[in-house]
Amino acid sequence: MGGIGDRMVTLDESKKLGFIFPGQGAQEIGMGKELYAMSPAARWVYDKACEVLGKDIKKLCFEGPEEELTTTVNSQPAIFVTSIATLNVLVEKMKGMPVGVEGREIFSVDDIKAIGRVAMGMSLGEPTSLVASCAISFEDGLRFVQKRGLFMDEAAQKQPGKMASILGLDLKKIEEICIGVGCQVANLNAPGQVVISGYAERVELAADLAKNAGAKRAIVLNVSGAFHSELMLPAKEKLKEVLSGITISEPVIDFISNLDAEVTRDPEKIRTNLANQLDNRTLWENSFRNAIAKGVTGYVEIGPGSVLKGLARKIDDKASVTSLHTTAEIDAFIQSIK
Repeated sequence: MGGIGDRMVTLDESKKLGFIFPGQGAQEIGMGKELYAMSPAARWVYDKACEVLGKDIKKLCFEGPEEELTTTVNSQPAIFVTSIATLNVLVEKMKGMPVGVEGREIFSVDDIKAIGRVAMGMSLGEPTSLVASCAISFEDGLRFVQKRGLFMDEAAQKQPGKMASILGLDLKKIEEICIGVGCQVANLNAPGQVVISGYAERVELAADLAKNAGAKRAIVLNVSGAFHSELMLPAKEKLKEVLSGITISEPVIDFISNLDAEVTRDPEKIRTNLANQLDNRTLWENSFRNAIAKGVTGYVEIGPGSVLKGLARKIDDKASVTSLHTTAEIDAFIQSIK
């Protein structure tokens, strides 16, 4: 059930991990490069991704350029692939032997059940967490994320919008402002941190009204579209067709949906939620609280960045979150839980 080299790391039920996966915006040039150089488990994921996508996604992750990596159509599959590669390395090192079988060197159902207890991700991180919980194959998950990024980018081009982070203002007041100007609450990230979304001029007006109402800060975000708003409805409708062709199984560990912050096992509900997520709010704070309420105290943020670790401190500072993205970080984490 785990180890470095031939030394196994065994986790009892109470110590099994919560897997949390980042969303769009976590990308950075060089992500996964060191993992690819050091681990066959990472190489299989990146090489298979290049084959599935028909383009060199690893070169984009490792070298950029930044203006290409940060686009919605590129950043979503790039973050997804990097996160799954990181998880594959973590599983292999905890297992103490190669994962998968020759030609398909990726974690198995038994591998995930041995070390994981719950999986969830913020927005883009949700399909990643479904692959991690073995509800969707890696290849299908990658094809879905590729189309997700493409359709969201197309919707953003047709109906330009913005998002803004409102800090330190009551949710009810923010909702009143959004209703008044015609935009939406998009993300409930942590106590006192709410993201709004919609047409650019409406979001800018709502941000000004929020500051006038006592918000500590109202920051217009550097994103390419009004995600998790009605402006993503065209992308949602196209994505439904993609989802109809994807096999979804029951997750082998608890999977918590962004849409309702509940453990979701039914494949058809998962399919519906993946589409509805695009134009509805992301309930990250409640999702994380639900995982904690189920007794999961140790989490690994798998993939680039450490945004989720920062949010976790604001939600419940008793939860332990370790961000993992390099072999050194993975090795140090495994040593710490022996």
